[in-house]
Amino acid sequence: MKNGIAVAGSLILDQHYMVETYPEQGKLTNIRGTDRSVGGTGNLIMDLAKIDETLPVKVSAILGTGGNGRFVKNTLSQYPNIDLCNIVERGDTSMTMVMNAMDNNQRTFFYLPAGSDEYDMECIDWERIQADIFQLEYLLLMKKIDEPDPEYGTHAARILHDARAHGMKTSIDMVTTSDGKGGEIVKASLKYTDYCTINELEAEMITGIRILENGVLDDGKAYAALKAIKACGVSSWVVIHSPSCGYGLDCVTGETVKVKSLALPKGYIKGTTGAGDAYCAGILYGAYREMSIESAMKLGTASAACSLSDTSGTEGMRSYEEVRKVYETYRVE
Repeated sequence: MKNGIAVAGSLILDQHYMVETYPEQGKLTNIRGTDRSVGGTGNLIMDLAKIDETLPVKVSAILGTGGNGRFVKNTLSQYPNIDLCNIVERGDTSMTMVMNAMDNNQRTFFYLPAGSDEYDMECIDWERIQADIFQLEYLLLMKKIDEPDPEYGTHAARILHDARAHGMKTSIDMVTTSDGKGGEIVKASLKYTDYCTINELEAEMITGIRILENGVLDDGKAYAALKAIKACGVSSWVVIHSPSCGYGLDCVTGETVKVKSLALPKGYIKGTTGAGDAYCAGILYGAYREMSIESAMKLGTASAACSLSDTSGTEGMRSYEEVRKVYETYRVE
């Protein structure tokens, strides 16, 4: 494989506000600090760029023409192996305002969709974005992508079909919606998906199978969910990740795998932002390197652990060899 990995979807600016407390409606609180970072698909993009500096990472997204868009683009430009040629610049950049309450460490999010809702198949230049794997990020977050398509079910499904037609393997992930709905929208895309990486709540949303009961994962139901998702059309791997472990199904061989999360020492975890993106990066890189599903899941587990070591979404990510060392250091027999 020589063409790398393409990542398409929502590029988001995360604007952080450190507030004394989250106020009641109509009340005031003081902001004691601000910061900003790249979020959305940017987490996965930078994680892939860090895990292998020789890996071509190609980006397809919409960024606004103002300062927020320039900040995102300049941040990604720091990585020589990230190709930004397929970014469309127009309108406003998607943004999340994150209120970090200093009194209880809870976070509240206000999301401005902007370019994320405008992204669609017309933004994709298939010649520029040509890769070995095409990752469509964040189903259920992008308005036009999730809209119905008369032939393929959704616009996302059409994009994945077209990516396959251009010789690429396809991969998806999604967001967990607050109402637990959207499973039927995602199912349309699974018919044209090679690699599906989601969390346990998203697997429940798609399949209707309750994997988590009273905070405890049910192995049997997790394996049933894997098979149900395969039945929707996924051709290569289905992976379900959770804080305690991951479950995987090789759709070709029928092999099922369970990989436990790492035994991280007290004080190791500094933040959880971006851990799911880091896990997905490990799975994608494992697929790119033609690893077994078990090896890819171990890499995803260790990548998530690297992300947890820092408060930001991506600063904790390391090179492939360093990520492997993290797995060997903290693995659970």
